[in-house]
Amino acid sequence: MSTKVKRALSFLLGLGILSLGISFTILCDLGAGAWDALNVGLSNLIGFTVGTWVILIGVFLIFINALLLKKRPEFISIVTVLIIGYFIDFWLLFVFPDLKLETMLVRFIILIIGVLLMGFGIATYLQAKFAIIPIDRFMMAIQLRLKVSLGVAKTIAEVTALVFAFIVGGPIGIGTILVTVSIGPMIQLFFPHLERVVHGSK
Repeated sequence: MSTKVKRALSFLLGLGILSLGISFTILCDLGAGAWDALNVGLSNLIGFTVGTWVILIGVFLIFINALLLKKRPEFISIVTVLIIGYFIDFWLLFVFPDLKLETMLVRFIILIIGVLLMGFGIATYLQAKFAIIPIDRFMMAIQLRLKVSLGVAKTIAEVTALVFAFIVGGPIGIGTILVTVSIGPMIQLFFPHLERVVHGSK
């Protein structure tokens, strides 16, 4: 299998896995990641599906990133948010529309699985080196404009989303904290192994 085919598969597979992980963190009702909590809060407050808000917020961030970076909008990233948005709606509305998690233990297990899937999904889709998610570009734009480390920039981006999620009544809880502190290490754990599979790197 050629590297181009592997990259294309990693892009689609990674976004599918990432969206499943996001869906699990939403379904467990223990608090979703800051951006996902914002999307859920907007969905409950205004209407439209969670996936639709993923797309709308993503498009909004594309223009914000362009302003921060003083570059033309990366319209190619719309492909990424469209795929994620549709995948999330697929999992929430068609695969798990009536899922009931009866006990706290089960909900916590689903949360852990969701976080693992998110980290694995991000590390997988990044192998494609194509159309980065606007949320990730937003973090990089903050780093560039404020001259801070990537970790500080990520914290600023997450806190920004968290504030707006709180305002619109998004699901904030232990899951939010877990997603925020663990996604980075998860990506670092999975990334080199997936890189060897896709690119044959040593």
